[in-house]
Amino acid sequence: MYGKPSSSQPEETRTPAPRSSAGPVSGAPVSAAPVSSSPVSAAPSSGVPAAPDEHVSRETPSRDEDDPPLAMEALRAVQILNPSGEITMPRPDHPRVLCVANQKGGVGKTTTTVNLAVALALHGNRVLVVDLDPQGNASTGLNVPHHAGVPDVYDCLIDNVPLSEVAQAVEGIPNLWCVPATIDLAGAEIELVSVVARESRLARAIAAHPEKFDYVFIDCPPSLGLLTVNALCAAQEVLIPIQCEYYALEGLNQLINNINLVRQHLNPTLDVSTILLTMYDRRTRLADAVEQDVRNHFGSKVLNAVIPRNVRVSEAPSYGQSVMTYDPGSRGATSYFEAALEIAMRGVNTGGTA
Repeated sequence: MYGKPSSSQPEETRTPAPRSSAGPVSGAPVSAAPVSSSPVSAAPSSGVPAAPDEHVSRETPSRDEDDPPLAMEALRAVQILNPSGEITMPRPDHPRVLCVANQKGGVGKTTTTVNLAVALALHGNRVLVVDLDPQGNASTGLNVPHHAGVPDVYDCLIDNVPLSEVAQAVEGIPNLWCVPATIDLAGAEIELVSVVARESRLARAIAAHPEKFDYVFIDCPPSLGLLTVNALCAAQEVLIPIQCEYYALEGLNQLINNINLVRQHLNPTLDVSTILLTMYDRRTRLADAVEQDVRNHFGSKVLNAVIPRNVRVSEAPSYGQSVMTYDPGSRGATSYFEAALEIAMRGVNTGGTA
């Protein structure tokens, strides 16, 4: 399906071709300009001389020469944290259930789930995160207790406990709830084998929730087992994070084939709606080659926003936070904000499916 990047060209540092940052789709209602646009300076000129022209990477928003870097970072942080609540992302006309899946580990599934959910919740959307990975990393990233004995998604799948009884409000983030995963979930793959309608247990639990959400994000484990099948049956859309390295492409065929099987036999409305490129390293030719392969194959399904390698994204979970709250002015937070805004705008423009 994909051509292997040419080995004749040595890996080297280079300047990639400039590309416009992701922005909202025209015609969609939104009350805030995307972070990538050049914001107006928050204060009159302080007399600091403008920085000389220098290379700005593709994932870094452009800035006016009159704005010092710290002022720009502060403006981005205020827009992302949205303390006044005045900045909103458009809400879909019906709930969107997105399954974040890729059977390869380490491509950014959990990081993407957590940061997109926080970005949307901070800007006026009601969001539920379902942690379906026994490692419980999404629960950790949202600072939700998930030690042994805590009611979790396992109870919903195996014992038919209502989702509303295990969902926990995320501290400090309004409009965001999380259904945690504990180590008990590790045995669910085996226990579900003998359960009636085992593939649709999660779908029924989400449908029975008394409150309606704008977005439901399901964080899948790095496998194609029964837990992932449950997520695919419960979702309307699949969001696939793809690391900008060649190995990330190898298992993609198998994932797409499994999604097609679920669509044919279990969930005919399932659609691969969104591809997000993660861990982009602008210094390498390989990242560009992988990006071009993915864009050529998936076309408009690939978001314009690209998530760069950023140490702040990796540090945030150790503090029980998303990068959106840990360092809202960082490139990682800015990129995830742009991705969330693009997902929201696409959903509005296409009636709920990006």
